[in-house]
Amino acid sequence: NEDAPQYEAARLSQALAEDPRTAELGIGVTVRPGEVFLRGEVLTDERRERIAQVIAELAPDRTIHNDVQVSNYAEPDGEERLR
Repeated sequence: NEDAPQYEAARLSQALAEDPRTAELGIGVTVRPGEVFLRGEVLTDERRERIAQVIAELAPDRTIHNDVQVSNYAEPDGEERLR
């Protein structure tokens, strides 16, 4: 018996927040029959892949749609100079 989609989504969101591999609070999770949709923004490709990995472990019977974007905010090189 599957949990209601909103409870399943909450469970998966909590797992992303608590798992030390991800520790992500800002990822949106939507659950539909047989599918999980992920959306949000992270800083690296590696973190994006870890999010999908954690969800795959928790929902192995579902197709994962990883729509998490990698932001283009690069760390500045060297010192920032104000003029």
